[in-house]
Amino acid sequence: MLKYLHTMVRVSDPDATIRFFELIGLKETRRFSSEQGRFTLIYLAAPGQEEAEVELTYNWPGEDGSQEEYTGGRNFGHLAFSVDNIYETCQRLMDAGVTINRPPRDGHMAFVRTPDEISIELLQDGGRLEPAEPWASMPNVGSW
Repeated sequence: MLKYLHTMVRVSDPDATIRFFELIGLKETRRFSSEQGRFTLIYLAAPGQEEAEVELTYNWPGEDGSQEEYTGGRNFGHLAFSVDNIYETCQRLMDAGVTINRPPRDGHMAFVRTPDEISIELLQDGGRLEPAEPWASMPNVGSW
């Protein structure tokens, strides 16, 4: 089973972006902030379609107050899908010649890229699987 989850975009002004998406009918469904990671995730969806979200990622300004500027499509992050078995899915992709950029070492999350370099996040449906080899020992490759 494959289920579309969300598309992530980086934003420099969360309030303005939320207002924009509200104009086209999306509503905020949930929010998560990480003091340690210095970011806030804001999820929006069309009413009645909460299973398909837009994830706004706001990276907080640096200690010096500077804000990263996103150019050249850098504001687009990734597409995300849940999968029945992340290890089987990654093995199928690897067998087809796809590089696993961020292996599912934790039994929960992996990143790969399409032929056009679009980042795809794969998430284990229903919680983490037990860490398993060869995934647990695989290093990251390239950017994800």
